[in-house]
Amino acid sequence: MTSTRLGLRISRIVTVFAVLGLVVAGGLWWIFSGDGDKRVTAYFTRAVGVYTGSDVRLLGVRIGQVESVTPRGEQVEVAMTVDHDAPVAATTNAVVIAPSVVADRYVQFSTLARGGPRLADGGVIPATRTATPVELDELYASLNTLTRSLGPNGANANGALSDLLNTGAANLAGNGRSFNETVRNFADLARTLADSKNDLFGTIDELQKFTSMLAGNDDQVRRVNDQLATVTRNLAADRTELAGALNTLGGALGEIQAFIRDNRTLIKSNVDKLAQTTQQLVDRRASLAEALDTMPLAVTNALGAYDPKTRSLVGRTNVLEYYPPSAAAVSCATPGALGGCPAAPRGLTAVPDGAPPPASAPPLPLPVSGATYVGGAK
Repeated sequence: MTSTRLGLRISRIVTVFAVLGLVVAGGLWWIFSGDGDKRVTAYFTRAVGVYTGSDVRLLGVRIGQVESVTPRGEQVEVAMTVDHDAPVAATTNAVVIAPSVVADRYVQFSTLARGGPRLADGGVIPATRTATPVELDELYASLNTLTRSLGPNGANANGALSDLLNTGAANLAGNGRSFNETVRNFADLARTLADSKNDLFGTIDELQKFTSMLAGNDDQVRRVNDQLATVTRNLAADRTELAGALNTLGGALGEIQAFIRDNRTLIKSNVDKLAQTTQQLVDRRASLAEALDTMPLAVTNALGAYDPKTRSLVGRTNVLEYYPPSAAAVSCATPGALGGCPAAPRGLTAVPDGAPPPASAPPLPLPVSGATYVGGAK
C-alpha cells in the first residue's frame, strides 16, 4: 500500500516537471523565434533587387526585414516582419529604395505615426501606396527615345532643330552679359517675392475679400453699372453741348488768365491789403470772440426794450448821472418815506415812495424802482 502511494507521488512530480518544461520551452521558443514582431504585407508592381533578408527601414532606420517575395499575377507580394514598437503610421507608403546602381535595395516606410494610429499586425499596403525606382535600362530607353525624336529621323529631319539652335546662338551672341543680368534679376525678383510672401498672400486674401464683397452686393454693383451707363449715354447724347461748354470754359479761363496778367499789380496790392486785414482779425480774435459771444444778448435786450405801441425803445436809467453836480438840490417831500431821499436836481420834484405821481406826469411804462422825480428843468 505504501509503495503504491509512493509511485503515485513520483508520477505526479514527473508530470509537474514535464509541464513546467513545456511551458519554459514554449516561452523560449516564442522569445527567440521573434513572434513579438508584426507581419506586414505590401504589394508592388515589381520588386527588382528585393530579396528575402533585405532591410525594412523607417526614415532610414532598420526596423525589420523581408521574409518572402512572391509574384501574384501582375503584382509582387512582399511579406515583411517589423518591430512591434516601430512607430509606423497606418497610412504609410512603402517605397523600394536603390541607394546606388550596385548597392542592395531595401523597403522603406515613409510616414511616422506621431501619436496617431500605427500599422497593425497583419496590415496590408496596396499597390496604390507603393512605389519602385526607375530602372537603369528604362532610363537609357527614355534617353534613346528622346535622341531619336530629336535626331535626323525625327524633329531634325529637315534641319528645323539645327536652325533653331543656330538662330538661338546668333541671337545670344554678344548678349551673354545681358542674359546673365536678366537671369540674376529674375533670381532677385524670386527672392523678393519669397521674402514678401506674407504681404503677397495678404494682398491676395484682401482681394479675395473684396471680390467676395462685390459678389455679395451684386445687385448694388449692377445698379451702379447701370447708372454709370446711363450717365455715359447722356454725355454721349449731349456731346455737342458738352463740347460747346468746354470750349466756352476754355475761353473763360483764357479771359481770366488775361485779366490776371493785366491786373497783376492791383491784384497783388489787394491781396497784400487783404493779408493785413486778416492779420488785424487774427490779432484781435479775442475781442471778436467776445463780441460774438455778447452780440446775441445785446440783440435780445434791444428786442425786449422795443415798445411796439409807442414805437420807441423803453429803458430804465439813473437820470441823475446826466445832471451837472452844481445843480441846486431840493428836499424830498417826505424824507422819512424815502429813508433819506437823495437831493433832487434843479427843476425836479421828488415824489414820496408809494405816493401816486401828479396827474400831469406821464404814466411810467415800467414798475417804479427807487426815488421818482417829476417836473422839468427851468
